[in-house]
Amino acid sequence: MLFSRLAPKRLVREARGMYSREGRRLSDHRLFAYLAILGPGLIAANAGNDASGIATYSSAGATYGYSLLWTFIPMTISLIVVQEMCVRMGVVTGQGLADLIREQFGVRWTALVMLALLIANTGVIISEFVGIAQASELMGVPRWASVPAAAAFIWWLVVKGSQRRVERVFLAMSLVFFAYVLAAFLARPDWGQAAAGFVEPQFEFTSAYLFTTMALIGTTITPFMQVYAQSAVVEKGTDTDDLTIARVDAVSGTLFANTIAACIMIATAATLHVHGVFEVDSARTAAESLAPIAGQYAKYLFAIGLLGAAMLAMGVLPLSTAYSVSEALGFEKGISRSFREAPIFLGIFTGLIVIGCFVALIPGIPQIKLLLLTQCVNGLLLPIILAAIVILASNEEIMGKYKNSLVFNLTAWTTAAVVSILSVLLIGKAIADMF
Repeated sequence: MLFSRLAPKRLVREARGMYSREGRRLSDHRLFAYLAILGPGLIAANAGNDASGIATYSSAGATYGYSLLWTFIPMTISLIVVQEMCVRMGVVTGQGLADLIREQFGVRWTALVMLALLIANTGVIISEFVGIAQASELMGVPRWASVPAAAAFIWWLVVKGSQRRVERVFLAMSLVFFAYVLAAFLARPDWGQAAAGFVEPQFEFTSAYLFTTMALIGTTITPFMQVYAQSAVVEKGTDTDDLTIARVDAVSGTLFANTIAACIMIATAATLHVHGVFEVDSARTAAESLAPIAGQYAKYLFAIGLLGAAMLAMGVLPLSTAYSVSEALGFEKGISRSFREAPIFLGIFTGLIVIGCFVALIPGIPQIKLLLLTQCVNGLLLPIILAAIVILASNEEIMGKYKNSLVFNLTAWTTAAVVSILSVLLIGKAIADMF
């Protein structure tokens, strides 16, 4: 006490500075710890904004203007609920989704689900390669050059890289989505009407309106996102001490991805819809239609966003498929594994990349029919996956104290039921259109 009263001010200042520096070091350490956990949720949600998703959001904006923006509120809540359950299961159990499904529901049921996932994901992977071809052609690069180059890069990144490097590159690809934010501002929308579109739901009881609403939900919540998010969390080695940060990753990833999707709809609503361009059958058509209205910059921003979106999904989709099949069959898996250590996992990934690249280079590939087919398979698969996720996340033997609470369970089952009903209706509409 005597020393503290007699201590020179210089010593007091030095002590304070030492504690201050130590505090900053601790804060920096916590920040780096947070950043180390973030990734799987953000990547999974952004991968949902793939080439077909961009086409769907563009079509909704062009056809219905701002009137469907309200759908993003329930879709965001639903996706947060589903992604959080998968991330929580991965953290608590240390197992992927297919692993848990096999253990709890049996090998035969798992094999059927994984076969459907393989078929659906293969079709969507092909559409991502077609998206890369369309984006590169908008920028003057022929598809015969861009598609093989993109395939080779993604293959090299995953097969020769580590989990950390792959995740960093995927996160960097996610930054490309900011192009759609710029495109929305370049379109000069009526922000008052856009805000009203979020908070004032409008309904049209027509088959086209209901189909578009169901398509928006179907492209926002897809099975491969849940598979990838859970498997990526497991491979990253996240434990229960990091559960809060993993949840933040899942929530922030969903918010970011759906904000980008809303910007796509706002951009096309403010340009194409206002000028009477109501038909958009692909992301390329949307980009080309923007040029005479919003200028070449908007067109190229759309093309850059499409390229980044397709590249990200082209990496995530084969990985989620390889994860699910390897987990279902009990084979070794992991991005950091070599071909000798995980031949099935890397073999499936490589095969899907080769198939997607080859088919996308075939002239006149019927992309719309392909997307309809995969949409139907995904629509059939989604109710099964969602039901399995809720059952597993509610199981006390699996989750212990981290199981779903009663309130969360009610929310989760409601989400699963609504999304499942809409998926079945979407399938019926798609089949009816085929005939």
